[in-house]
Amino acid sequence: MNYKMVFYILKRFMWMTALLLVLPLGISLYFQEGNVWPFLIPIIGLFAISLLFGKKEPKNTTIYAKEGYLIVALAWIIISLVGALPYYFSDLGLSYLDCVFETVSGLTTTGSSILTDVEALSNGLLFWRSFTNWIGGMGVLVFLLAILPQTNSHSVHLMRAEMPGHQVGKLVSKVKHTVQILYSIYIVMTLILIVLLLLGKMPLFDSVVAAFATAGTGGFAIKNASIAFYNNVYIEIVIGIFMILFGVNFNLYFLILTSHALSALKSEELRWYLAIILVAVLLIASNIYSIYQNTGDALRYAFFQVSSIITTTGFATTNFNLWPNFSKALLVLLMFVGAMAGSTGGGIKVSRIIILFKTGLRDFKRLLSPRSVKVIKFEKQSLDSELVSSISAYLIVFMLLFVASVLVIALDNIDLVTAFSAVAACINNIGPGLNGVGPVENFSKLSDISTLVLIFDMLAGRLELFPILMLFSPATWRRK
Repeated sequence: MNYKMVFYILKRFMWMTALLLVLPLGISLYFQEGNVWPFLIPIIGLFAISLLFGKKEPKNTTIYAKEGYLIVALAWIIISLVGALPYYFSDLGLSYLDCVFETVSGLTTTGSSILTDVEALSNGLLFWRSFTNWIGGMGVLVFLLAILPQTNSHSVHLMRAEMPGHQVGKLVSKVKHTVQILYSIYIVMTLILIVLLLLGKMPLFDSVVAAFATAGTGGFAIKNASIAFYNNVYIEIVIGIFMILFGVNFNLYFLILTSHALSALKSEELRWYLAIILVAVLLIASNIYSIYQNTGDALRYAFFQVSSIITTTGFATTNFNLWPNFSKALLVLLMFVGAMAGSTGGGIKVSRIIILFKTGLRDFKRLLSPRSVKVIKFEKQSLDSELVSSISAYLIVFMLLFVASVLVIALDNIDLVTAFSAVAACINNIGPGLNGVGPVENFSKLSDISTLVLIFDMLAGRLELFPILMLFSPATWRRK
């Protein structure tokens, strides 16, 4: 373990976090909100602590997979603990644990909240809350790699440890250039969304923070009624479409920009992703037609909610907790499916679902024809057994963590649907669940133990389980 390099990168990460906090500080000053100490205290503290790590770069700058996982896990914990301070010092009457929950929910783009009145927050806090969605969407370490003046070739392990999906690679020869391309696409798409929301007569501040929450698929709204507050079909359609777009693998956008649009459109995962959305919208719309008595309204609410859930954004335009059980069951299934690998969305990911489905189908065919040789192909490429095994292992660990979390949450003596959906919403980075944690409810009623479990689930889900779980392995901390 190269501890010197771990500390060196974490020091730079602290500097970056302090600079990120300057933005909401500027918003507070712009709106003349008076008390700026909630942002100044962590900024000063971060600069002071980072100085203790020293300024000199280590001679050995090598980062392998183990260092990459450790740095990513510790960086997310640091920014979560520090990012909670503005809430804690703002006299909101929240415990520090609740503040950490809100911050982790923002950074992991989950969107679950313990706040009972979002509109009571200052503009600075509202900006910080949505900005955590935007930063967490692409990844806090990926952002650091994009702005570092120099990047070691082995830093690809940082990107792989943080980017969602079963496989992460470089678009171009250098990691730094890869992440700069990804962030350029991310920023341009966010700016386009802001302009489109402004055309829908959404106020500028609302447009910016709504775009942040949509781009990061985090779903933090600045109104208690979420997007339903605006009651604007145009805004719902724009946000619904962009939620789907941000749930697409960003590598496909790179292919389109480099004149390989046909290759992008032939993506097997993209076809499955869009097909799942289309089928889910039609099924739910037909199921809720009796509630709205209007085909247009049924399609409107079904499209927005399906887009929100499968991309794990968590916005709401209606209380889907009142929908028929069939529609709610479909939404729960979409929570687990999630968006595409390499996107800002959460969940298991469409690519893994496809590979697991093909693996099951292959094994079934083997029962019928034991001597036949069946190769699993994905995106027209044969998959080796090691990759298939790693995906199966991921699902096993995912389900074990899910079951254990539900059992702990159930100790709060809440109904099973609430416990199940609360864990599903957090580990898949969705936001709202059902019943007691539904779209018009929040997570404030849960005990401290349940809150801790859900914080862990959100971090584990966002970081694809293993970086967080590695913190509990003694082998992670050995020097060799």
